[in-house]
Amino acid sequence: MTREEKTQAIAALKDKFENNQYFYLTDSSTLTVAQVNKLRGLCHEKGVELKVVKNTLVKKALEQTNEENSYEQLYEALSGPTAIMFSDTANVPAKLIKEFREKHDRPVLKAAYIDSDVFLGDDQVEVLAALKSKEELIGDVILLLQSPIKNVLGSIQSGGNTISGLLKALEDRAQ
Repeated sequence: MTREEKTQAIAALKDKFENNQYFYLTDSSTLTVAQVNKLRGLCHEKGVELKVVKNTLVKKALEQTNEENSYEQLYEALSGPTAIMFSDTANVPAKLIKEFREKHDRPVLKAAYIDSDVFLGDDQVEVLAALKSKEELIGDVILLLQSPIKNVLGSIQSGGNTISGLLKALEDRAQ
């Protein structure tokens, strides 16, 4: 790789890091070509971008990004083969890793960057997969807001039936 190609690769990675709140550093080194292709296909289906990159380029790109993001904790994960998973949803790559590892032993999670939080180690896959997406959280809030309204409407409707039933019974007795 020439110096100019490295500069371009660093600039492209820097742009990716600045425009993605969620990315995972993984190791998929022992997978066969067919398995990697299958993983790439699965990533494409789920809207996850998978890039295999050199650690030195990743570190330089991270160092050049905005100072507000603290990527220093990720540097220790930049050893050995590294593949980066970029996503628009925080938990999708973790769910994808879990799904893929049902049949394979890799990819292994080295680290994940989620909204300025860093998760280190493969033991974090379960935690990351359990995270709720923005859409799921909005759905939960809407359900919580609807619940009291449904209770009130149910009470009003059942109360109306009770009162009308009571009046009808009194009317029948009076006759």
